[in-house]
Amino acid sequence: MQSPIPVLSMRKLYLGASDRQQFIADLGRAARDVGFFYLEDHGISLAEQVKVLDTAKSFFALSDAEKKQVQMIHSPHFRGYSANYSELTAGRPDRREQFDIMDELPALSASAIHHEWQKLIGPNQWPRQLPAIKSQLLSWQDKLTEVSLQLLAALCESLEQPADALAETISNGPYRHTKLIKYPGSPEASGQGVGAHKDPGYLTLVLQDENSGLEVEYEQQWYKVAPRPGAFVVNIGELLELASNGYLKATNHRVSSPKTGVTRYSSAFFMAAQLNASVPVLKLPSHLAKHAKGPTSDPGNPLLHNVGENVMKGRKRSHPDVSARFYASEEKCSSC
Repeated sequence: MQSPIPVLSMRKLYLGASDRQQFIADLGRAARDVGFFYLEDHGISLAEQVKVLDTAKSFFALSDAEKKQVQMIHSPHFRGYSANYSELTAGRPDRREQFDIMDELPALSASAIHHEWQKLIGPNQWPRQLPAIKSQLLSWQDKLTEVSLQLLAALCESLEQPADALAETISNGPYRHTKLIKYPGSPEASGQGVGAHKDPGYLTLVLQDENSGLEVEYEQQWYKVAPRPGAFVVNIGELLELASNGYLKATNHRVSSPKTGVTRYSSAFFMAAQLNASVPVLKLPSHLAKHAKGPTSDPGNPLLHNVGENVMKGRKRSHPDVSARFYASEEKCSSC
């Protein structure tokens, strides 16, 4: 089956007015019809992408004991290492190792915390065996943030809104989350690397190695998202579906485990509104609004307008071990 996923060149955004408008139109169409696209000419070199994947390989090559020193179970902020089958998607364990970082910030004092989601704010955990990883990944996160913010502004324009229509939701800096990921080979023909899901933020940028595994659902069929050297795979998140009242599309996707003897490495970057934001529903012109049927809703995983509450809900569902260690008493209290 021919892939429905379009290829966009970000270079057009900076050429003449005609090229720029063509890019914005193509971007809007991709976000509306598929919710996924390849992004080329984004300004981040192939060499730098390769270095990030090399860092992923170096991290996951550490001994189990070394990785457990930065295990997520030590972090109330949901940062650090998680082993195979530690994270749940749609209630089932994923077969992948991961290393998660977010913004590098001090944790808030107890007296400054008025909402549970404020406990997401805090420092990352860094393996001392890889002293360069901190500066490398924080710089990588900054660069992907810049690409994502430019895409967000262009998407607002594709909705015939001002480019800064959602600027208030990121005025203090967007919520950012980066993963290094290792998918080991599986003897199962369609083993769950990651179960089918939609991403909760504004935008996701995925860097893949040469091994396939990512799949997207389109018109009730699953299509492979083949690796494309130098390109990021970009997908629309639920917050953009919400902000556009369902005009833009957050699409189900999954990762199937590679076959036995093959290991797949990737890195995913997630950009959302700042944690204290409530995402507005933009007032679209009538010719677009008539196609906006409201965001899709999963009764088992409702989308919340408040970003911090939505992020915390997702982290606790995905990492029940961390939730049980740091948040179990609060859940008991809330049900008293």
